[in-house]
Amino acid sequence: SKLTSLGQLEMTWRSRVHFHPLLVRVLHKSRLRYYGKPEKKLDMPYQAYFEVADGSGMMSMVLWNSLCPEWYNSMKVGTVLLLEQYAIKTSYPFKTQPTPGDSQMKRFATIEISLNVRDPPTKISIIPEEMVKPEWGLPEVKYRFITRSELDDLPNNHSCDVIGLVTFVGRAERARKREHGEDFWLYRWAHAIDGTSDQPFILEIFATSQPDVFEHIHPMTYLVCTQMRVVRDLTENPSSTIYLTTSNESQIFITGWHKGQPYTKDTKVKNFIQWTKTQSEADQMKKTVIGGYYPFPRPPNNFLKY
Repeated sequence: SKLTSLGQLEMTWRSRVHFHPLLVRVLHKSRLRYYGKPEKKLDMPYQAYFEVADGSGMMSMVLWNSLCPEWYNSMKVGTVLLLEQYAIKTSYPFKTQPTPGDSQMKRFATIEISLNVRDPPTKISIIPEEMVKPEWGLPEVKYRFITRSELDDLPNNHSCDVIGLVTFVGRAERARKREHGEDFWLYRWAHAIDGTSDQPFILEIFATSQPDVFEHIHPMTYLVCTQMRVVRDLTENPSSTIYLTTSNESQIFITGWHKGQPYTKDTKVKNFIQWTKTQSEADQMKKTVIGGYYPFPRPPNNFLKY
């Protein structure tokens, strides 16, 4: 059928009601958001953001309500979609922005694609990877993997992807989203090593929309975390309290989930796998820890500073 591109959409969207089909690849995926309120009678108040791209650039796509339980898990990073009968809206200005792996990619930030059950009822098709043709010009998923030895030089809030062998995982903890509020964030701390430094990656992993992965992080698994943000305590000794925290677009993967993921082609991932082959499993097992209370960043030595 006659296709359009994201670039053409941006130029012509105001002058049309119906749009030609789109062929795009998912580059980023946000966690699922629940926006239900007691007084509003919505059956499935869910929303999820994706960043999708074709040869002309990248744009946000929003999946609404009952389409979320139906499609959210099938739309993975790297999935190619054919979209028909979608709506175009001006983009929501306050949403989080993932850092693209390809810094040269053009970003269309004024509008977003809206996928709904009606007005109009969107038709979504997933194109299997083996049927994707090179002449479609769809961009590959690119990553920003760093090694542990590179972490100390990165600025606060820098976005990166990491892979490591888990040596410690803490229990799940809760933090209030707002003071005196009823809602909590669920998170756990983990340490992962990659052989490039004596220090591990310290990872603050919030429960994303992947409970099956979050609950099964354990020592000796290969852990991949994407779209992580560097957190530095700039006040005291900056090098001692550097850690990484998940963002709204983070994805986490453990052993058993890596097959077929786009990052398996990345050079730093391949280097890490080579390093693990040189390690003795029994030696690493002796150094692993699970559970317990993990106070981080560590409180000051005396109460006056505290």
